[in-house]
Amino acid sequence: MPAANPSSPSRTDLSPSAAELPPRTATLGECVSALAEGRASSLALVERTLADIAATQSSLNAFRVVCARRALADAAKADRRLAAGERLPLLGVPIAVKDDIDVAGLPTAFGCRGEFAPSERDCEMVARLRSAGAVIVGKTNTPELGQFPFTEGGAFGITRNPWSLDHTPGGSSGGAAAAVAAGIVPAAIGSDGAGSVRIPASWCNLVGVKPQRGRISTWPEAESFNGLTCLGPLTRTVADSALLLDVLSGSHPGDLHRPAPPERPYAEALRRDPPPLRIALLLSHPFSAAPVRLHPQVQSAVQRLATRLRELGHTVVPADLRYGMIGLALLACGEAGVHEWVKKVPDRALLDRRTRETAALGGLLSRTLLGPSRRLEEHYRRRIGARFKDFDVALTPTTAVPPLRVGVGARLGGFATHQLIASACPYAWPWNVLGWPALSVPAGLTDSGLPIGAQLLGPADSEALLLALAAQLERCERWAQRLPPHGPAARSGASEIAGGAA
Repeated sequence: MPAANPSSPSRTDLSPSAAELPPRTATLGECVSALAEGRASSLALVERTLADIAATQSSLNAFRVVCARRALADAAKADRRLAAGERLPLLGVPIAVKDDIDVAGLPTAFGCRGEFAPSERDCEMVARLRSAGAVIVGKTNTPELGQFPFTEGGAFGITRNPWSLDHTPGGSSGGAAAAVAAGIVPAAIGSDGAGSVRIPASWCNLVGVKPQRGRISTWPEAESFNGLTCLGPLTRTVADSALLLDVLSGSHPGDLHRPAPPERPYAEALRRDPPPLRIALLLSHPFSAAPVRLHPQVQSAVQRLATRLRELGHTVVPADLRYGMIGLALLACGEAGVHEWVKKVPDRALLDRRTRETAALGGLLSRTLLGPSRRLEEHYRRRIGARFKDFDVALTPTTAVPPLRVGVGARLGGFATHQLIASACPYAWPWNVLGWPALSVPAGLTDSGLPIGAQLLGPADSEALLLALAAQLERCERWAQRLPPHGPAARSGASEIAGGAA
């Protein structure tokens, strides 16, 4: 199956009738309903998606690869199945996946330059998407090996934020977040090894979920980046994230981590408000060997959400977590993961110099610090888990700052880049080391109209509780009604952008 260049889809006559289609602001669930009820056709929806990808590549640059020919064939097949009365959770809906996810017939370059061989088969997660009827339209941009909270690289250029073309959508799932926020696709799948779903969710006014380690299979990898990396959805609403978690959850026999399935579907957890909860407001962060200054407008937005949660009947109190030296585990697992992934790169000379330096350090750490760090994970889970006897959920900023300007890391060396990352994004990564669920929700806009987010964090197997709490917040905050000024969604309705955190 040939892959089309994203700026040149294999069909040029992509001019579907708007009368057949839900608006670009439609949620994933609304698209599913429109298709199931015969109010839209999958072919028209996918044709529009491919046209929107082509129209936005020069501005947003969200996609690395577009598989137009197969997507159109899959959409036509979905329409025949729908007409025959078949119903599946995602039948006929276009979805995008990140460039580190194996899709049969497409290369998995993970943001790197070079000629990568096409993957021979779908990974387990993509197989589940297809089984649910989704139409995969392409793979979205990510920085090399997901290392940075900005989506830029020599392989594809700069991916930009639909809220401001001068700013990054975040990383490393930045292309996925830009595509959803802009209204190109109703949902996308990213990966999160140190906040790589939650950071772009925060900076693009989206919901981003990092589930429990192993909740969504990473097979053909038994675990990804030594357990740090989980796959998770990027959506505009909590209900859409719950729908994708229900579709994607489940283990492959080869998975190293196989959590027990939830007692009931995640979508059911949203049907009622959670009971009054004890919520810890955490503004402190783990030691990261970098100066961190929490931006005043980020702090104000998170505190405003804390007030909102109190109004909803929850108890929110300032608290602190003593993380200890948990950062050493992130360093060892992450750098060793880069060292292993670099072995798949056809021409390592094409890699960013910072990637080569990280891979060299990862080789050393894999022989020295990785084993002890993995053995200490349970110690950290016991230590931090003990605090969840005092509270049910933690509320934190997702990032310390609003979206970074594009190009801010372009000329930095390895040390300076790591300092930038550690100072801008110190809140998300501890939950990757712990392997516990976390999600980012929109917290409002800065005075200049840039999105910022807040995290809801829980102990093991707490996805249902976090989703229920996020849905309760969403009913008050109505963040999906805020639309970015750039991209197809801006043409689907009047933007409700307003400065400030309202």
